[in-house]
Amino acid sequence: MSIVIIDYGLGNLRSVAAAVEKLGIKPVVSSELEHIEAASKLILPGVGAFENGIKNLRDLGLIEPLTKMVIKGGKPILGICLGFQLMARESFEFGHYKGLGWLDASVRILETNDIKLHVPHVGWDDLIQIKESLLFDGIPSDALFYYVHSFYVDCMEDSIVVGQCEYGVCFPAVIHKNNIHATQFHPEKSQFYGLALLKNFIEKA
Repeated sequence: MSIVIIDYGLGNLRSVAAAVEKLGIKPVVSSELEHIEAASKLILPGVGAFENGIKNLRDLGLIEPLTKMVIKGGKPILGICLGFQLMARESFEFGHYKGLGWLDASVRILETNDIKLHVPHVGWDDLIQIKESLLFDGIPSDALFYYVHSFYVDCMEDSIVVGQCEYGVCFPAVIHKNNIHATQFHPEKSQFYGLALLKNFIEKA
């Protein structure tokens, strides 16, 4: 099995690669199309601004090939944080930008009226499992995961949201749509249960 972590210049690549390696798999970190096409499964990580992320994917010539592989070819992919957000139709992060369009969703600012809740949302928080998912195998309902974000994905397709988190607003924490999986939290920073989720994606997606 070949796992490729897509390097588009904005990923937390080392920590994601290290997490996958803990599962006994040596991932390939690459932006080369030949590596991505040859992969059994893809991981699209990300830390940073939506505008820069989509621009970098475009400049690397990856948007159309990735869309063909994922949407038409059914190649399994896991989006993490910004990688999840880039899958949306559009983003309103400091402007209005077109995303990959794989999900009927918009990226919006995380707002809260509770003065105790600071933005960005940083730290350990709940994952409310609202539907069954292969990603949740062996993960209890009270497991905590590590979040770092100021924006969230507002999904129009309720059916694809399998996990939520509440922080001022209730937002999708995990989605599953056919071969597309994504998390708003960082499984590579979420210790035991984060590794369990990555293992589930690699072995069962």
